[in-house]
Amino acid sequence: MTDKEKLFFFYIIALLLLAGIGVKGSHHHGHHHRPRILQVQKLFVFGDSYVDAGNRNKSEAESWKKPYGITFPGTPTGRFSDGRVLSDFVAAFIGIQSPIPYRRRNIGPKQYGMNFAYGGTGVFDTLYPYPNMTTQIDMFQQLIKQGVYTKRDLQCSLALLSVVGNDYTTYQAKNGSTAEIQVFITSLISQLALDIKRITDLGIKKIAVTGLQPIGCLPQNTKASSYQQCNDLFNQVANIHNLLLKNAVEELNKNGNKSTVVIFDLYKAFNSTLQSTGKQGRWKFENPMKPCCAGVSSAFSCASVDENGTKMYTVCESPESAFFWDDVHPTQMGWDAISSYLKNTLYNFSS
Repeated sequence: MTDKEKLFFFYIIALLLLAGIGVKGSHHHGHHHRPRILQVQKLFVFGDSYVDAGNRNKSEAESWKKPYGITFPGTPTGRFSDGRVLSDFVAAFIGIQSPIPYRRRNIGPKQYGMNFAYGGTGVFDTLYPYPNMTTQIDMFQQLIKQGVYTKRDLQCSLALLSVVGNDYTTYQAKNGSTAEIQVFITSLISQLALDIKRITDLGIKKIAVTGLQPIGCLPQNTKASSYQQCNDLFNQVANIHNLLLKNAVEELNKNGNKSTVVIFDLYKAFNSTLQSTGKQGRWKFENPMKPCCAGVSSAFSCASVDENGTKMYTVCESPESAFFWDDVHPTQMGWDAISSYLKNTLYNFSS
């Protein structure tokens, strides 16, 4: 660890202590609520690649190239996985079809809601030139103005917001100072709270927002240790983000908010799966931090080809025994495990 990293590490620990949370993170004990049928007929999705169902341009996103989509439906659909992603599992759980991507709004059925998410985006602008969350909500508002969705539609809807770290990657890439990270996290959560408030003001009664997953455990951050060791430093950033998000959501729910906001605790959902090493029900993840699809060297990534069209990546034999698909995204089976963990949170919505 360099001196700069050490300094940052101690700084983060001090912040955590000030915030009153331990460095270890908490352990989850399963709570089983009796299922209630959700009175939800539509799903509106905002955010990034964990929920994007194919909004990115076909010409430039790896999610439109093989082997993405290899498990389902067998061909790429623009989803950043070998198959379904989080938004698909949430839709299935509610009992509706996955809402169509915004790019297909003029040709697809709109009765199940719509997916406005673009892989690579964040609450703020990121390194990708796609609509940030504010702009995604603008698109949604435009459709309401045009009468595509009525007030009644919105009252029977669920909004899903996915924020999984692109803002932080951008902050890091732009050499954001370690001393200012707390200020950055605070401004990020403030803006996210405004976004949630705006969605409730538009008339949606139920909102689920993702907490940050243990970003230090993503393959891109565990590669250096041959996929054995998480980066604690990155995980502390996630811990602070999640604590501030929890405070913001409590505040929103308390302030006579017309809607109920819940947090999808991706940190615990990922951790419970990563730590179970293949002993969990129908999920047998052999080496959970190792991606199924990876470039043959650091110059390449999943779906890379050279100028002759030769594959410069490898794919594991059985994607269903891998938790991660590529450097940052879970497999369909990974999402299956995560979303089963998150189901209890959805039961918390009174129907």
